[in-house]
Amino acid sequence: MTTADLVRLESVTHTHGSTPVLTDISLSLPPARLAVLAGRSGSGKSTLLHLMAGVMPPTSGTVTVDGRPAVSHHEWDRVALLPQRPALAPELTVAENAHLPARLRGRTPPPGLLTRLGLDPLAGRPAHDTSLGEQQRTAIARALVLTPAVALLDEPTAHQDDEHVALVLGALTAAVAEGTLVVVATHDQRIIDLADELLPLHSGRLEVV
Repeated sequence: MTTADLVRLESVTHTHGSTPVLTDISLSLPPARLAVLAGRSGSGKSTLLHLMAGVMPPTSGTVTVDGRPAVSHHEWDRVALLPQRPALAPELTVAENAHLPARLRGRTPPPGLLTRLGLDPLAGRPAHDTSLGEQQRTAIARALVLTPAVALLDEPTAHQDDEHVALVLGALTAAVAEGTLVVVATHDQRIIDLADELLPLHSGRLEVV
């Protein structure tokens, strides 16, 4: 591991009750990369994302982001998490949801993000009046709106047709080009094919590729 690494996991093990979910995971990830956690459902991908986000601590081992414990990160411009189910404010519009982190920080949202994700025609529509795929792309925009150091995305292409998958992939590629470390949990081969770093998980263990 080097000082250039942005996210580090050292000997991370996580259990749910007495059931092991992740076992002895060590990895390091630098900025401006697309890292893909690949594996079947139940392999531990979502749990690993949540540990990186600091949503929960590991049972043992350490998780750090930019040298600090991951559990201390709760800032959208540092670490942004997209869970499998979009957690939007239903009464807010698509644009208001997407721009919420920027508004809370007193910052101007970057131009073009809604267009990049095909959301411009929906900008003024309440989130509750959109499809699940549209809500998911709104949540992706919200995760990327502050150009975070780390963006953690769980199955970002689920619920998307081919046209909108292409838009999501374009948004992820653009985020990497802007310096964000994008970590995606997926079994979508289209994202796997774009990976700068492939991290296969099998039964909670990281396989060597």
